[in-house]
Formats: sequence, C-alpha cells, structure tokens
Amino acid sequence: MKTQISNFFKYRDLLIELIVKDIKIKYRNSYLGVLWSLLNPLLMVIVLSIVFSTLFKHDIANYPLYLLTGRLVYSYFAEATNFAMDSIIVNSQLIKKVYVPKYFFPISRVISSFVTSLISLIPVVGVMIFTGVSFSLYNLLFFIPMLILMFISMGIGLILSTVTVFFRDLKHFYSILLTIVMYMTPIFYPANIIPDKYRVLIEFNPLFPVLSMFRDVLIYQQRFNYFDLIVSFAYAVFFVVAGMIMFYKKQDRFIFYL
Repeated sequence: MKTQISNFFKYRDLLIELIVKDIKIKYRNSYLGVLWSLLNPLLMVIVLSIVFSTLFKHDIANYPLYLLTGRLVYSYFAEATNFAMDSIIVNSQLIKKVYVPKYFFPISRVISSFVTSLISLIPVVGVMIFTGVSFSLYNLLFFIPMLILMFISMGIGLILSTVTVFFRDLKHFYSILLTIVMYMTPIFYPANIIPDKYRVLIEFNPLFPVLSMFRDVLIYQQRFNYFDLIVSFAYAVFFVVAGMIMFYKKQDRFIFYL
C-alpha cells in the first residue's frame, strides 16, 4: 500500500496530464466544443419534458428541474464508467513501453468526466431561474453527492476496466445493464409510484441515494437526508475498495491480453 501511495504522488503530474488529455479528446474535432456540455442536457430535457410532462406534471413540482437533475446524475455515471471501461485497452501501447501506474487510466477518465459534468451543471442554474425556483445556501451542498458519485463511478470503473481486458464482450453487456439502471433510477418518474414490493429494487440502486441528495439541495432547498448520505458513502467505500483489490490482483496479467 505504501508503494501505491508513493507512486501516486510521484506520478501525480502524469495523472493531471491524462485528465487534460481525456477532456481534449472528448471535444476534439467538435466545432461547439465545451458548449455541447451545456446544450446536450438542455436539449434532452426539452425533449423528455414534452414526452413525460403530461404524465407526471401533477405529481412532480418543477418537473423540468426534476428531470434535468436526474438526467445529469445518470449521464455522468454512464459516461464515466463507460469511458473508464476500455481505458486499459486503449492505452495498451503505452502500458507495454513504459511504467505507468495502470490505475491512473480508468481514474483519469472518471475525473475528466467529472470536470465536464460540472460544466453541465450550469444549465441547472438557468432552469432554476426560468422555473422560479429560489436559491439558498443549501444549493452549495450539491458538491457532496457529486463527489460521492465520482468515487462510486471510480470504483465501478476500476472493476469494469479490469474485467474488460479479459472479457471484451463486457462492453455490449454493460450497455444493456446501463439501460436497466436508467429505468431503475427515478429520472423522469416519481419514486413513490413504484409498488412497495418492488421499491427495494430501486433503493438498491447506488444512484438512488445520490440523486435524492442532489435533488434535496437543489430542488427542495433542504439539507439532504443523513441516511442517504451514509448509504451513498458506504456504496462509494465498497466499490472503491473492491475495485482497487480486483485491479491490483489482475494488473500484472494485463500484458498477456493486450
């Protein structure tokens, strides 16, 4: 463990360079560049609001903001974990030539997605103004659930990047799994419409407590539930520890499959 910690500080400049590189790659050959991080959530909310607002507008106050917050949380998780999944394979030539802490590759991709997701939060302010939602000091707490989600994504990203080296079909399976996670997350529907016997499936979803916290501080102008904080933090610890253990156990075998 001491070796890993010392390597982290020794190569931290490389990690920063990888994060910057990943951000540049995301917007490479794009005319609008960073503006897509602003336009994409707004356009998605407009479309989904038109489709679903007639169903849930009476059940959910400030439905456009409710939809936008759900979409942003899910989009970050999906992008970060997907981006991390093939990070080892994509950087195989570099891994073969020089020594680099291999876990830097999935971690850098999760962090770079985190940076661009923060840019995507700017439209939230515009929607809050447009829908007449007041601002409060509780809004500043949004960073806590987002940071927890980053670590959850980091742990899952480490697991996915490890398994993908040995089982390339995981990318196809994971796209199906993400679709399931999307519908198990109350992005566009209220959680209270789920029957009690199925509600445990929704609450078992690691995105559920994070999203609840995110909406508490941004939409409902209140301090988030401490139970949600404990549960989401436990998810973050579990996935990071599990991801690091799996990654370190298998990383020496990567070279034979790249």
